[in-house]
Amino acid sequence: MKYIYLLFLGILMSCSSSPEKSKKNIEQNELIPVEVDLAEIKKRGKLKALTTYSGTTYFLYKGKTMGFEYELLERLCKKLDVGLEMVIAQDENELMDMLIRGEGDIIAYGYTILNDRQTKIQFTDPLYLSNQVLVQRKPANWRRMKLHQIEEQMVTDPIQLIGDTVSVKQNSSYASRLANLNKELGGEIYIDTIPGTLTTEEIIAMVANGKLKYTVVDQNIGYINASNYSNLDISTKISFTQQIAWGVRKNSPELLKEVNNWITSFSKTTDYHVIYNKYYKNKRRYKARVKSEFYSIGDNKISPYDELIKKYAEKIGWDWRLVASIAYQESQFKPQSKSWAGARGLMQIMPATAESLKITDPTDPQESLRGGTAYLTEVWGKHEDITDSIQRIKFTLASYNCGYAHLKDAQRIAERKGLHPKIWDNNVELAILDLSSPKYYNSEGIRYGYVRGTEPYNYVRQIFERYEHYTTFIKK
Repeated sequence: MKYIYLLFLGILMSCSSSPEKSKKNIEQNELIPVEVDLAEIKKRGKLKALTTYSGTTYFLYKGKTMGFEYELLERLCKKLDVGLEMVIAQDENELMDMLIRGEGDIIAYGYTILNDRQTKIQFTDPLYLSNQVLVQRKPANWRRMKLHQIEEQMVTDPIQLIGDTVSVKQNSSYASRLANLNKELGGEIYIDTIPGTLTTEEIIAMVANGKLKYTVVDQNIGYINASNYSNLDISTKISFTQQIAWGVRKNSPELLKEVNNWITSFSKTTDYHVIYNKYYKNKRRYKARVKSEFYSIGDNKISPYDELIKKYAEKIGWDWRLVASIAYQESQFKPQSKSWAGARGLMQIMPATAESLKITDPTDPQESLRGGTAYLTEVWGKHEDITDSIQRIKFTLASYNCGYAHLKDAQRIAERKGLHPKIWDNNVELAILDLSSPKYYNSEGIRYGYVRGTEPYNYVRQIFERYEHYTTFIKK
């Protein structure tokens, strides 16, 4: 089997004849917002959401894509009937420029609504309200001190920061608030600007470890992050209540209208409050995540079986992160998993298939991965008439899920309906849905009958969506 490298590459070609012209074009792109609104997004079929890595916003944990913003975006995209593409800003300070240049359609990040920001972008209705709080260390021997003694050695009022230094990102709402405090208090708090590439978790850890003296965060973010450091205090507020929202371009009124309608209805649901509590109030779950070696913010790992997955993925020439996505789809990395149909193990292999592959113990991760990848190779070989490698992999995955014979029936239906029988996307994947209907599975020439078509349809899509997240988070 030839090596297949699933590298989703974007090739940027420069047509400028000189550095001066190129610089001028870049400046123009930054100044002139792209013209993309809801109609263009629906035509494209995907909402591009700009965000950053964060332990509350967007991350990977035990193979599962998670985050407050991510879960909300999933539900928003379902309402808009479009797919979701996450676009990561390596520097938080670049989010607004990336939005204006058209690299994304919406800033899905906990952005405080500020007047100067409103000159550049439009904010959605607030997702929640929060205060800004000071993050500071308790005294070294705080455990042996009484409460009033601890408070005597800490900042309990912003006026006590005059003449001291607070470290925040340069273009953050926290820097704006500190600048305003300087005007309000009639003294100077020195603002130490730190790189926008640092995550909130990293900055809070730097305070806890003594590398920074103070920083400022939103109260809900401080609450959940400080729970991992017993020596931190976040009780001192430095702002009034502020509105936290997402942002869109000023020339996207229809998108803004739809997002606001969705926020109005969704924010009243139990689902919204469950999601909010999961990421901003559940300390136990947060501590479990940050201590796990399978938390993408800290480690380059997906599962306990990464090395085995790499070994067998290499044998068949597939990106190991794609094989990991298949294993998660099949069993969520649970070796003892058993389906209603009798499939078992990490790769959920049926008893008859396990016997043919000489798998003696399907719950053994190594045996399951050896057998599962061998079966993928076998099915891949049956689709040799599919010349496009990505499409061939999708046919292989669908066959792995529902059987090669049903795929052949779906191809026959595709031909009858004028769809391309050798392209999965928007062609055979639509035809396989028809195999749930008697009109089609009982029709002439269809040899293998009924199949629950939504299963292979969703199976392929979900594996590739997860694979895209894995390639975003995890180095090859």
